[in-house]
Amino acid sequence: MMNNMKKRFAKCTTVKPLQVLFLATAALLSGCDKSADTEQTGATDSATHKQPNIIVLFTDDMGYGDLSSYGSATNDTPELDEMAREGQRWTDFYVAAPICSPSRGALMTGNYPERSGLYGKTKGVLFPGEPGRIPDATVTMPEALKSAGYDTVMFGKWHLGDLPDALPTRHGFDEWLGVPYSNDMDWAVGPTSPEIFAHGAKGDKAFVRQAIADRKTYTLHPKNEYWDIPLIKSSVVADGYEDKIVERPPNQSLLTKRYTEESINYIEQHAHGEKPFFLYLAYSMPHAPIFASEAFQGKSAGGRYGDVVEEIDWSVGQIRKALEAQGIAEDTLLVFSSDNGPWTLMDQHSGSSGPLKGGKGTTFEGGLRVPGIFWWPGHIEPKVVHGMGSVMDLYATALSLAGAEPAASVVDSIDLSPTLLQGEDSPRTRQAFYRSGELYAFRKGPYKIHLITQGSYGMPPARTEHKRPLLYHLGEDPKEQFNLAEERPEVLADMLKAVELHRSGMQIAESIFEIGR
Repeated sequence: MMNNMKKRFAKCTTVKPLQVLFLATAALLSGCDKSADTEQTGATDSATHKQPNIIVLFTDDMGYGDLSSYGSATNDTPELDEMAREGQRWTDFYVAAPICSPSRGALMTGNYPERSGLYGKTKGVLFPGEPGRIPDATVTMPEALKSAGYDTVMFGKWHLGDLPDALPTRHGFDEWLGVPYSNDMDWAVGPTSPEIFAHGAKGDKAFVRQAIADRKTYTLHPKNEYWDIPLIKSSVVADGYEDKIVERPPNQSLLTKRYTEESINYIEQHAHGEKPFFLYLAYSMPHAPIFASEAFQGKSAGGRYGDVVEEIDWSVGQIRKALEAQGIAEDTLLVFSSDNGPWTLMDQHSGSSGPLKGGKGTTFEGGLRVPGIFWWPGHIEPKVVHGMGSVMDLYATALSLAGAEPAASVVDSIDLSPTLLQGEDSPRTRQAFYRSGELYAFRKGPYKIHLITQGSYGMPPARTEHKRPLLYHLGEDPKEQFNLAEERPEVLADMLKAVELHRSGMQIAESIFEIGR
């Protein structure tokens, strides 16, 4: 297997089509299209301000209630709490999908996964060796920032394809060190994922149930040798790209520490360079199996999961200290969030949705509402923001702060800088909740309508398509317990009109993840 992987990640000299065209024409773009139900705000004139460095810290499967500042009584997160006090803590911050790959695709593209095709139907995420990836014609956030004069780097989990043409360096990053997919893939014990899928396709439910039960046992009692994930280093070089496997498997207990150290080294090397930088740190944790380094093991009142969260908190603190030590904290926007809600299937090794219903995989609030913290000393007005925001909005916001415009194809991302810098109300007033290509729910203002409800990973509730959609007021009822559809028919009617308006502006693309399945 190692020899095959070395062949897969040999030196490559291909270039991404249309990227050169975009770089040459980006400065001529004067605006971007709007979807029927989103608002866009204008970009900032680059001549009137210094382009900030931009750092996005993105955790894996962290729940809304996993930080002290979001209500955790067991996980001690002083660094993130201080970041929230000094910056902005958003209470209604969303991702665009309740699972890994499509959520990360939305971050990179600024669009719902259903618009870009970065979603799956038979399987929700990309698995090792599958050909799905970001389309060549799509201008990613790092590509757009490069065209605006930024250096770009990524550390951590990618999960948008592991074949050479899918890697981060083919989609806008100058450098990448990390793992190509979730840390529970490439099993080294028991049947492989393709074998399990094959038995499932033949209707062998007993085999599948036993395999899943065994995997859960291994995951709840993890040892590094149970998984064979590669740690890859990839760089853009003069004649193309250079990719190599650094370790296989890496010590998962050291992943958070390693990503942090690499990030700090990059900050120190680029703090006073000629160009601003965009750094994307995508932690592998706290996705199960969960691992913390020795210094954090057994320390948290939240158990093993709390140890992992508290190490991430330490990591955030180290990065902030590095920015301050280099004298560039006031030149750097730092954003912290998560790719989806907690994987509640993992028992005590999973996070908490806090006051919200559901978790990873569902379109209840706990599946898509995540922590959202912004920090930029001297620029961001400290406050708690109760308006809506989305990870998709980081694209338009970053480009606005860079003095540039998103590509015309970016229609779902909204510039949040008026809220961040002037304290205005959030410009986002609506959010769609998709799952595997279907619109399950929709939010407008404080109200949310459920067209379809369904649990995840075999857990209840069973799939129900509601003839009369469910209606909740999220301010009064964040746990989505009290259906107001009968009591407030005028609100329900308005919400249904909002859904139709959204659908009129949404063209759902064919699923890229289903290619080759």
